[in-house]
Amino acid sequence: MSHTDDDRAKSDGGVPSTDESPFDTVSDIQRSRWDRYHLALETSVFAPARIAWSDRRARVGAGICLFYFLMGTVGVVLVEPPAVNEGPTMLRPFVNWEYPLGTNNIGEGLMGRIIHATPPMLKMIGSGAVFTTGLAVLIGTVSGYKGGTTDRLLTTFTDILLTIPGLPLVIVVAVVLEPQNPYLVGIVLSVNAWAGLARKIRSQVLTLREEAYVEASRIMGIPTRRIITEDLIPNLMPYISVNFVQTGKNIIFASVGLYFLGILPFSTPNWGVMMNLAYTTGASLYTWQTAHWLIIPMVTIIGLSLGLILLAQGMDRLFNPRARARHSEAIADEEASAGTETN
Repeated sequence: MSHTDDDRAKSDGGVPSTDESPFDTVSDIQRSRWDRYHLALETSVFAPARIAWSDRRARVGAGICLFYFLMGTVGVVLVEPPAVNEGPTMLRPFVNWEYPLGTNNIGEGLMGRIIHATPPMLKMIGSGAVFTTGLAVLIGTVSGYKGGTTDRLLTTFTDILLTIPGLPLVIVVAVVLEPQNPYLVGIVLSVNAWAGLARKIRSQVLTLREEAYVEASRIMGIPTRRIITEDLIPNLMPYISVNFVQTGKNIIFASVGLYFLGILPFSTPNWGVMMNLAYTTGASLYTWQTAHWLIIPMVTIIGLSLGLILLAQGMDRLFNPRARARHSEAIADEEASAGTETN
């Protein structure tokens, strides 16, 4: 009488045959280390870039932001800093191509002043946006996930800051500290801007922490830090990224406004300083001879703000689950076809 494979396995000592063991099942597609690295790059870098590039607003916004970034990095190397009496005074734009944007009342080229004021502005935007978003994410996620006493303490602290008017607080802090470092200026301008964002993130976390995958991670004993960083924050990234860009736009307006009013010290080049000097020396929008001195920094401010707004709108598509699912399916189909050809 013949024995089956299971009977043979039992007669050999009760160990199932390797042919029937599910743990010995291997994938039909063999991937090298380079293939795994390529898949990781495709999923996390190239696919999001293609999704963002497919949106016209994202393309235009990214192009504008890239232009300002190059102006603040490469432009300061190619264009000499403006000097007093380097050219004729109050030269109008596009008259002398040595000074394409014209000059001010002391003969400084406005293009040079615009370009060399860009790096401090980028530093302010970066430091303020990172400070605001980072602190809001930290407090909002911890407060919403932990609950209990931790939630009550952090929520009370956040509510206290929300009751303080933002602009008067920034003015008082700026007058007391008189910040000159661009990074410090960016933090001062966003000293309490994180509070509202923290409350919004907390409300999102209160919903996410009841999801099945978060409950599963908690039951498995995964540390709180990993649950927050791997389960909660990735699902909040659309909201976080849009608010990051929005915070950068707000810092542009706040810095220019306070420099124009003379509240922040003029030690740092800024487009608001240019507008203040133009206004206090008699420049007027009603006189074409001096209007360019005010219009050029205004257009520069509007351009960067517009680029950030378009980029924020385009990032909504980047984190759209349907768009990412379509690209994931395309990647899977490509890999399947490649594996079939290899076999």
